[in-house]
Amino acid sequence: MGPSLVTIAAMIASFALLAPSMKSLPLGTAYAVWTGIGAVGALIVGIAVLGEQASAMRIVAALLIVSGLVLVKWSSPA
Repeated sequence: MGPSLVTIAAMIASFALLAPSMKSLPLGTAYAVWTGIGAVGALIVGIAVLGEQASAMRIVAALLIVSGLVLVKWSSPA
């Protein structure tokens, strides 16, 4: 039950933070950043908490995701 409650709380917080960001960012930019943070966050949790392998390729992939998010943000008109 505990992990389920944590997941539900995290989902509510995530949507609560996405909503105000969409007031100043276009939908595509806000959603790209939102999903990118989730992907990189899941990678970090997997490595730090679950003991998954932290290979150079996975770190490079995470850096490419973050780089893509920065480029999306810089290219948005807001």
